[in-house]
Amino acid sequence: MADPISFYKPNDIVEGLRILQELGQGAASTVYLAQDPKDKQIWAVKHVHRSNEKDDRFLDQAEYEYKVAKELNHPNLRSIPRMHKLRKLLTVTDLFLVMEFADGYSMDKKRPKTYEDALEIFCQTASALRHMHEKGFVHADMKPNNIMVAPGPLVKVVDLGQSCKIGTIKPRIQGTPDYIAPEQVMRQPITEKTDIYNLGATMYWTITRKTVPTPLNSKNENSLVDRVDPSLMPKPTPVMEIDPKCHPKLAELIMHCVEIDAADRPENMGYVCDRLQLTLGMVRAQKKASDAKASGDSGLMDGTKGGSSAGNSGSGMNLDNKSASTSVLGVKFKDQGK
Repeated sequence: MADPISFYKPNDIVEGLRILQELGQGAASTVYLAQDPKDKQIWAVKHVHRSNEKDDRFLDQAEYEYKVAKELNHPNLRSIPRMHKLRKLLTVTDLFLVMEFADGYSMDKKRPKTYEDALEIFCQTASALRHMHEKGFVHADMKPNNIMVAPGPLVKVVDLGQSCKIGTIKPRIQGTPDYIAPEQVMRQPITEKTDIYNLGATMYWTITRKTVPTPLNSKNENSLVDRVDPSLMPKPTPVMEIDPKCHPKLAELIMHCVEIDAADRPENMGYVCDRLQLTLGMVRAQKKASDAKASGDSGLMDGTKGGSSAGNSGSGMNLDNKSASTSVLGVKFKDQGK
C-alpha cells in the first residue's frame, strides 16, 4: 500500500529549516515557507513525495529542475541552492528543494496596472529567458503563473520543471494549453523560439486579457491533437484590434512572437529584449514629456512656474505614441489640455 503524503506543520524542522506555513500543493508535491533559525533567511521548500511508481517522473522532474538551476545565475531567475533525497533501501521516497523565496504575486493573479509596468516585467522576463538560452536551456513552460512580481516591479521567473536542453524532442506533450507552442504539441525539437512563442502568448494575455488559439486550448475549435496542422490553426486577433491603446511597437512584437511557424518568429530572445527595451524607452520618454507639459499647464493655471497635475500622477503613460493621454491597462484618460 502506498505511503500517504507527509505534510509538515508550522515549527517542524525540515532540512535544517523551520516550517512557517504551507504555500501550496502540486502534483505529488507541497511547497512550504521556511526560515533558517541561524540567520533568519526565508526560503521556499518544495517537498516531492513518491506514493507509487507513477510519481517517479515528478521526482525526476524536480531533480532536473535543480540541475538546470545550478547552471544558471541571473537576478530574474529563482535560484535553487540545495537538494536532498530520502531513501528506503535503494528507492528514493522523498526529495526536497530549498529554493529562493520569490516574494510577490504571480502575474496570473494580478496583472500590471500600467503599460510601463507591463513592459518592465516583459523586459526582465525576456532577459531571464535569454540567459537560459545562452546557457543552452529552454524554459518550455513560460506563462503568467511562472512570473512572480514583487514591488518595483521586480521579476522572478520560476518553475524550471519542464525546462530542457535546446533541441530536445520530448517523449510526450508537455506545456500549458493556453500558452503552448505548435511545435510542443507536434513533439518537434524544443528551441529558443518555443520560449519566444510562450512569452508572446503570455504578453498577449497580459495586454488583451484573451489567450491565443493553440492546438490544446478549449477556445480553439480546431483543437484536435491527433491531426495538428499549423496551416489549419487560426491566427490570434491582432492586439491593436482588441486594445487600440497598446503601443504599436509592442503590439507588433507580440504578434511577431506568436507566429505559428517558428521560422516566422523573431530570430532569438536577444532581439525580443532589444525591442522591448526600445519600446519601454519610448514610453518613458513620452511619459516624461507629458508630465512636464502637465506641470507647465498647472503653473499657468495657478499662477506659479511649477506644480503637478493630479490627473497624471502614478497612472502611467498610454502606450499609443500618437496620443499624449495617460492610461492604465484597459482605461484611458484624456489629456486635460485637449
